[in-house]
Amino acid sequence: MEWPACTDEYEKLLIRMSTPRVVIDNTSCSMATLVKVDSARRHGILLDAVQVLTDLNLYIKKAYISSDGRWFMDVFHVTDQNGNKLTDESDIKHIEQSLGSIHNGRSNHSNGLTALELTGTDRVGLLSEVFAVLADLQCDVVEARVWTHNGRIASLIYVKDYNSGSTIEDSQIINKIEVRLRNVLEGDNDIRSAKTSVSMAVMHTERRLHQMMFADRDYERTPIFKFTSDNPVVTVQNWAQRGYSVVNVQCKDRSKLLFDVVCNLTDMEYVVFHATINTNSDQASLEFYIKHKDGTPINSEPERQRVIQCLKAAVKRRASEGVQLELCTEDKQGLLAEVMRTFRENGLNVIRADIYTTGDMATNMFYVTDVIGNPADPKIIESVRQKIGLADLEVKELPLMDQQKAEKEDQDVGVGGAVLLSIGSLVRRNLFNLGLIRSCS
Repeated sequence: MEWPACTDEYEKLLIRMSTPRVVIDNTSCSMATLVKVDSARRHGILLDAVQVLTDLNLYIKKAYISSDGRWFMDVFHVTDQNGNKLTDESDIKHIEQSLGSIHNGRSNHSNGLTALELTGTDRVGLLSEVFAVLADLQCDVVEARVWTHNGRIASLIYVKDYNSGSTIEDSQIINKIEVRLRNVLEGDNDIRSAKTSVSMAVMHTERRLHQMMFADRDYERTPIFKFTSDNPVVTVQNWAQRGYSVVNVQCKDRSKLLFDVVCNLTDMEYVVFHATINTNSDQASLEFYIKHKDGTPINSEPERQRVIQCLKAAVKRRASEGVQLELCTEDKQGLLAEVMRTFRENGLNVIRADIYTTGDMATNMFYVTDVIGNPADPKIIESVRQKIGLADLEVKELPLMDQQKAEKEDQDVGVGGAVLLSIGSLVRRNLFNLGLIRSCS
């Protein structure tokens, strides 16, 4: 490492101690690449490391975390999204550099965009109204993330002025945006909890969404829709002899699961001292040994129940429920307002959205259900696709419950088994003809 001329020896020592040591091992395991991180222990260091790997679209199959005194040691077994080991030297170098710089903090800046934060009561058509207001106010949506859970909604929307293409800095315009969006969020019955805010820079988008949902206490709300593909099992017990609280999470495995759980433990001010993460087929098992920042374990039954509630919410906020629709088309002013209005007019409710624009192209992912949270009617999906454009809006994935139902139909034998198999084949053939699945075989 080359040092600036003004750097003294003590400062060099501090930098060396705080800079993580990263080793990429491609020989010890035949199924995954091992990423080893050694670092001085500080609150949030585990989250920073997991965040780096998640942002690089790596899948964490296993992980072993341990801290000894003031030192922290992590071993992650990672693959790419296709389940393959990492072989590209430039990718490996990028991982090393990214993990080696986490001692500097990992805030995301707006890159010349204005960030809008929205929380409130979710309802059918809400996003249609939000994006209609932004289009009317000449706000160009560059990126947005929308999560809904237990009847609440949290959204982080990055916009710029449509005419100038620059950050919106005029205080009068910002105030107008806040007021109009708050009126939309408040509706008829959410005057107290609806919130809007505008800033020029924010931290990591998904971490911020977790914080917004947590602050909104979504974990205490009663689910409005019962349609769910995953019910995580969370247990919390104290290991009195060692002074740890032991947290176990058992659930369906999915991308970014470890990030979601660690993010919430960190934001609840718990320190992870040891952890083991294992995935097997489509199941995940996560075990954490935690303490408060002052070194004490969970000390009451209400606190234990709160941890269980919060971690269940952390897992379910990102659950991929509903039909997954991908919109790829040329970007234009008011595009999102038009698309959301079409969804609303056809009785589709958007429960999650990932919205991006790159150059002149918009790439948006929507997860939709019907108005009461059940899987959307395939005929309605096809009608919406025709209105928006069959080539622009594609079905990427059906809900997990529909997939499981189809599998069950294939497996049912015995009395009426042949009839069930025939019906299952007919259903898949109809879905194929509607363009909702890639193959009817």
